[in-house]
Amino acid sequence: MTCDHSDPSPIRNTQYDLSGRIALVTGVSRRAGIGAAIVARLAAAGADIFTTWWRPYDATMPWGSQDEEAEGILTDAHGLGVRALGMEADLSDPNVPARIFDEAEAALGQVSILVNNATHSEHTPIETLTAADLDAHYAVNLRGTALLCAEFVRRYSGGPGGRIISFSSGQAVGPMPGELAYIATKGAIEAITLSLSVAVAGKGITVNAIDPGITDTGWISPEQQVEWAQENPIGRLGTPDDAARLVRFLASDEGEWITGQVIHSRGGR
Repeated sequence: MTCDHSDPSPIRNTQYDLSGRIALVTGVSRRAGIGAAIVARLAAAGADIFTTWWRPYDATMPWGSQDEEAEGILTDAHGLGVRALGMEADLSDPNVPARIFDEAEAALGQVSILVNNATHSEHTPIETLTAADLDAHYAVNLRGTALLCAEFVRRYSGGPGGRIISFSSGQAVGPMPGELAYIATKGAIEAITLSLSVAVAGKGITVNAIDPGITDTGWISPEQQVEWAQENPIGRLGTPDDAARLVRFLASDEGEWITGQVIHSRGGR
């Protein structure tokens, strides 16, 4: 876990006031990623932050991450005037979600905003699909997310302001034939969103999922950037901050009437 700091100089966005709220955001290891943008937006609105990351997975990806990026993101959040801590956590371990909440509560207090941003994604076309591929994606994308939701619900004391925000991947609006294990587990996130929202509404918790569309986090080749931007009605790709602004809205009081939804924030494509 990183060390806390004191006497920060607050630079706050007061349009969405999240002061006194504690947000747990998973999968925050790269400055170019959606998780980092979410942390920046929530911290600027006044929320205290607890993050998780898993470097062994990042090391398998072609874009990777620098060793100190996860801690640097927390330092940036602290510079916005909030408490910001985190831990390395392997969400494929079913015992880890409870440990994450134990650490977050001990350091900051009761979590009121859960953002399920962490994901496991590998190329899995049907010709090479294996049981191990399916299990690896299921363990993080569905089981890990569901167990985090369960911990959140069990520990949330009730009252308005509870938020669960997860990420899907547009698998319902367009084919992704080379990522079958990934889209199967992300489809399950969409499926669970509506029923979970009804199950926890009485505790003052809203539950939504975001499909951010094609988002440039460093994985897209220059040729694909041009091609996909031209195909989009708005004429560009999504940015991490596009997703982060929507998370901030749903986390705020402005979003309290929205629940059980899969929001396709795709720039029209």
